[in-house]
Amino acid sequence: MTMIVDSHCHLNYGSLAEDMDGVLSRASENGVGAMLAINARLSEYEDVLKIAEAHDHIWATVGSHPHDAEDEWGIKPEDLIEKAQHKKVVGIGETGLDYYYEHSPRDKQKENFIAHIDASRETGLPLIVHAREADDDCAEIMEAEMKKGEYPAVIHCFTASEEFARRSLDIGCYISLSGIVTFKSASVLQEAIKIIPMEKMLIETDAPFLAPVPMRGKPNEPSFVKHTAEFLANHFDVSYAELAKTTTDNFFELFSKTERPK
Repeated sequence: MTMIVDSHCHLNYGSLAEDMDGVLSRASENGVGAMLAINARLSEYEDVLKIAEAHDHIWATVGSHPHDAEDEWGIKPEDLIEKAQHKKVVGIGETGLDYYYEHSPRDKQKENFIAHIDASRETGLPLIVHAREADDDCAEIMEAEMKKGEYPAVIHCFTASEEFARRSLDIGCYISLSGIVTFKSASVLQEAIKIIPMEKMLIETDAPFLAPVPMRGKPNEPSFVKHTAEFLANHFDVSYAELAKTTTDNFFELFSKTERPK
């Protein structure tokens, strides 16, 4: 079976945490050979880490979502760097800017975002970027920070404009696509992603959110990444095997602290 990777999921949330054995079994049955468990609140870091520690094919990140910038404001790069020393922590984030919900003040979102960039630059671990309705500010911060010193990054759950995709690619970012691209309402996004080179593409579920067609309305889970991969293979006119192999290779190249399962 062709191996595929879910590069972004929240395994400590809701239905996934409650049915971990079932979730992992279904993922395996569908060829999902590796997963990245994302830390969205520093207060949940230990919960995410325990999941990664218990499974050879799961890794973790450390970070704080922009929604929580007010509650977890004042993050220091050194705090992230210290936690990132753990052998199972392979990325910094998710972090970034979200102006859609405005759950936290923009200035605090920006300060936390830059702290995460500093930690990514210092550790060499990829930055996992959440950007929603904040394209210009996000791109400007990332471009300015890249001039201070390079750092690896991925734009997760990409839903933005072709311009933002181009600016992200220009500074070396990878771009990760979620089940949103399968939605009937996503025609603009489907057109925008055509500029993404296959060698810069990852795929993800963002589980338990955003289940792809034909699983809309159900809690998302890592096994569903196969549906997104099938859609993208058709969209880019390549075989499923080629898309799966390329995005899997990209994952292990970007998240170089991981080890490909044998």
